[in-house]
Amino acid sequence: MAGVKSRAEARKRRQARVRRKVVGTASRPRLSVFRSAKHIYAQIIEDATGSSLVSASTQCKCVSEGVNYTGNISAAKAVGAAVAKMALEKDIKEVVFDRNGFVYHGRVKALADAAREAGLEF
Repeated sequence: MAGVKSRAEARKRRQARVRRKVVGTASRPRLSVFRSAKHIYAQIIEDATGSSLVSASTQCKCVSEGVNYTGNISAAKAVGAAVAKMALEKDIKEVVFDRNGFVYHGRVKALADAAREAGLEF
């Protein structure tokens, strides 16, 4: 079965396809999301230098204290609000959203919506 790809390989192909179009600059860095079964991670990256400016996840104390379970939509909303709050403290108001090969619904969409509501502009 030569044409069959694993889920991870298919996600890597989607990730590369999106990353060709979505590039973070100094004036508008990239908000990248990673979703695992138990946690969700978000970080704001400046691609020119390859440095992470802000990051938040369900493993951070600032987020994990307020949620009961880290793998659901309410936890993703908490991460989105936390990353937006930290970004606004560093005067980052506009970002480009990188869904990182994940489908834009569920936890990924909840994180993006919470970040928008907290003040980030996509």
